[in-house]
Amino acid sequence: MTTIHHTLDTQGLICPEPVMLLHKAVRTALAGEIIEVLATDPATTRDIPNFCRHLGHTLISQEALDDGYRYLIQKKLA
Repeated sequence: MTTIHHTLDTQGLICPEPVMLLHKAVRTALAGEIIEVLATDPATTRDIPNFCRHLGHTLISQEALDDGYRYLIQKKLA
C-alpha cells in the first residue's frame, strides 16, 4: 500500500489550475513524498504526465474514476 502524504483536490477546476496547484504542492512536499491529485478536467490526463516527465517527478499511477481522475505522484529525490 502506498502512503499518501498530500492530497490535492482540484475537482471542478480547469486547465491550467490543477497543474498550477500541483506545482505548489510539489514545492511544499519533501523529496520522495507522495501527492494524490483528484481532478475532473480531462486535460489533466495529458498535463499531469507531461508535468512529471518535464520536472523529473514519478507518476506512480493514473486512473479514471466514475467522477474524474486520480493521480499518484512521487516528488523526485533530488
